[in-house]
Amino acid sequence: MKQLLACALLLTLSGAAADKEWPTYNGDFSGRRYSSLSQINQGNVNQLTLAWSAQMRGATVKSTPLVVNGIMYVTTPDNVWALDARTGRTVWHYLRESKGDHIGQRGVGMYKDWLYFETPDCHLISLNAKDGTVRWDVELADPKLGYFATMAPLVVKDHVLVGVSGDVTDIPGFLDSRDPETGKLQWRWFSEPKPGEPGSETWPKGTDAILHGGGMAWITGTYDPESNLTYWGIGNPNPVLNGDGRKGDNLYTCSIVALDVGTGKLKWYFQPSPHDTHDWDAVQTPVLFDDTVNGVRRKFLAQGSRNGYFIVLDRTTGEHILTKPFIYTNWSSGIDSKGVPRPKAEKEPKPDGVLVSPGSDGATNWMAPSYSPDYGLFFLSARRLWSVFYMTTDAGSKPEGWAGRDRNLFAESVLEGIDYKTGDIKWRKELGDGEAVAGILTTAGKLLFTSDNAQNLVALDPATGKTLWHVPVGGAMAASPMTYELDGRQYLLTPIQNVIFAWALPEKPVK
Repeated sequence: MKQLLACALLLTLSGAAADKEWPTYNGDFSGRRYSSLSQINQGNVNQLTLAWSAQMRGATVKSTPLVVNGIMYVTTPDNVWALDARTGRTVWHYLRESKGDHIGQRGVGMYKDWLYFETPDCHLISLNAKDGTVRWDVELADPKLGYFATMAPLVVKDHVLVGVSGDVTDIPGFLDSRDPETGKLQWRWFSEPKPGEPGSETWPKGTDAILHGGGMAWITGTYDPESNLTYWGIGNPNPVLNGDGRKGDNLYTCSIVALDVGTGKLKWYFQPSPHDTHDWDAVQTPVLFDDTVNGVRRKFLAQGSRNGYFIVLDRTTGEHILTKPFIYTNWSSGIDSKGVPRPKAEKEPKPDGVLVSPGSDGATNWMAPSYSPDYGLFFLSARRLWSVFYMTTDAGSKPEGWAGRDRNLFAESVLEGIDYKTGDIKWRKELGDGEAVAGILTTAGKLLFTSDNAQNLVALDPATGKTLWHVPVGGAMAASPMTYELDGRQYLLTPIQNVIFAWALPEKPVK
């Protein structure tokens, strides 16, 4: 039985077990957002037609729906829907009105017949997937302190892994492991070490800065069943734009961390943005894949970081392999011997402003990337973005919260295909003026799906970036496309504002 379970977990990492369903936020544990479905392919993608649509209540859908056993689970803040994945018909709807930041909701996690849902007021709720009834409800953190929650839980074995958000007040970030049966806390890992622990030397001594340092985990992590390690990107330190009171690198904020799933113990870390003063959360998905290099099979982790650098690590040891900019940056003096970009002091916010690229919204952000094993390319939505950063606190005062202002001056978006071995941009597709917010899906049908800033859904050739299909939809996709198969028919799912669109090939072939 243990061997069968291990085999199933390995299949989930590779994507094979998730071929026809989409059972977790990224489709599988790897974060690649690659599907081996190929019914929709380069030869017939121009025949895609609308199979069904469903309108969700209220807010824009920013979640990635799950599809399990023919049922789709979709969220917005305060809401969970179960839909028939063949027709879009509502099976049940759960509503829990709450206070707190309603900026978005990324989706649910699933374990057996149970769902796990984070609320704007920082509760974790378990629902019965069959009818939406509440099993239990636990508070992750006190919303009165400034905490809120948006992420889709990651369910690994008998652990529900959840993070929290919060930028307005200076509060510590953490990642929880919860018992899926009861919601009871199994372990908690704080993103700032306690005084005296490894990493605490990167915070000033004799102050309480480390206790208020931020470092939220608000985008779902990934997992390697062979090592039993889970990988998470960690957010920015606080105060956000003023680092005077927190001299040092401020570990483990703006870091990629590897934690033991059973214990929550830190195994290794890599910090893309030391002593961040530009709101460059490193929460972007740590994407996992294997490849043979010089005859040796290696286990990689890659991230396109908000600070403008593409990073490749050995995910077993954390060993640095590659750091290279994927967009123009002017904030770093170069890469140190460990592959870490080192910030320029003159690019920190100033009372009269300083011009920095990328801007505070980042060279990329929450938009899901994708990795295709068919091409060895890493795909991400990038931005040419400039901001002026201002420090607004008076001399001698204690900076708190945002501690400054930033003003975007210019933004345009591009889609990039990056060779993970060299960091070279193999192709670049212009998406238009402004900041693109759509994620990416690649498939064995040799297709890449996303949307552009002209409100078109697009299918591209992953090898070249050439457009193969597009359709105007009259709104922005603020989530990521996904795909599944039911009754022998492959569907492409694209949330557009508050409407879910399901696309498929005609049931009768087009001649």
